[in-house]
Amino acid sequence: MDSLLDALQEGRLIELPEGADKTAALRLLARILEAIPSLPAGLDIEGLVLERERTADTSLGKGWACPHARVSFEGDLLCVVGWSPHGIQYNAKDQALVTIITMYLVPENQRNQYLREVSLLAKAIQNYPGWEKINEAREINEVRERLLDLISSAKEMVGPDSRARMIRLQRPRIEPTPITDLSNLVIEPVTLVVGPDFKPIILTQHAGLARYLETVTGLAERIETDGYFQNGGWRIIRRSKMVYQNGRVMYDCLAITTCRKDLSPES
Repeated sequence: MDSLLDALQEGRLIELPEGADKTAALRLLARILEAIPSLPAGLDIEGLVLERERTADTSLGKGWACPHARVSFEGDLLCVVGWSPHGIQYNAKDQALVTIITMYLVPENQRNQYLREVSLLAKAIQNYPGWEKINEAREINEVRERLLDLISSAKEMVGPDSRARMIRLQRPRIEPTPITDLSNLVIEPVTLVVGPDFKPIILTQHAGLARYLETVTGLAERIETDGYFQNGGWRIIRRSKMVYQNGRVMYDCLAITTCRKDLSPES
């Protein structure tokens, strides 16, 4: 279940807007995947997912759905997780409202790994006795803990490395900014360069975001230890890390917010 653990570790657990239907939820999650800098530009994950949904049932039962998009290039198996506090009508076989949507991007070389991960998820959902309690969750940190419990309950099906990662993941907590309007979602790539002999360098095309990140404290430390930073309207998620000589480090990040007047691209 490495892809699901990656999503939790890198902050790709998203609270879906209240009132979002199935299509709106899938579009939002697809946009999060499409914004990953390592993926080819112009990739239409939204179109691939919605087309497949017209012909296939991707629900796993007990309030969980697992849509995916298959692509012809090679790369890593990636996923993003959406949580709906009120549930989404997904036309599932068991007629249950879906509260968790795990959307996967499946490169050509990861198809067997994807099938294995989904199979493990399906078994864990059926065997985890406390899964229904996720419907009682009131905030996203509770959901994150339930997901970790779910994976932990399948410890006989995962290796020791994955169990060690789950232990590490139980420490940091996410302070989410609810997304209430999909049309106002802003996703910006950000590069952060840090070193022992200079102030952090922020590289982004968004002027307002650059000014904001240049004034906050603890940005580099949180990106390094927790994999994300949030203090205000922006949520900064680490995508990758490159270490250079003389203690210098470059973080490839993604910044997500809803577009308010004070956070507009022109600001």
